[in-house]
Amino acid sequence: MILAVVDDLMFASKIRSAATHLGVRLAFARSAEAALAEMRKSAPTLVIFDLNSPRTNPIAIVTAMKAEPALASIPTLGFVSHVDTSTIDAARQAGMDEVLARSAFTAQLGEILGRGQRP
Repeated sequence: MILAVVDDLMFASKIRSAATHLGVRLAFARSAEAALAEMRKSAPTLVIFDLNSPRTNPIAIVTAMKAEPALASIPTLGFVSHVDTSTIDAARQAGMDEVLARSAFTAQLGEILGRGQRP
């Protein structure tokens, strides 16, 4: 299962549509509390973050994940506006495994979701 911490309706729709097409199990969390609870309940194979979301506070979620041994090894990927260099730097410092520009994320979405499937 892939967990998407995304509250932007356009990106949520794109992710949901691609996941359905590929047969990938997907869950959404719209808050830090919901995201961490979902991860603790059942570790996802990948967590996708909209790094430009002020509502979900993705940097705080990644920081909390990396501080919790049971969650620290869960792969993370964040997408962000390519001009938002301070958020890109903050995500990397928090321990985000991969950071992509929004356009690259959209272009690679099928491959990203495929990576998040368990064999």
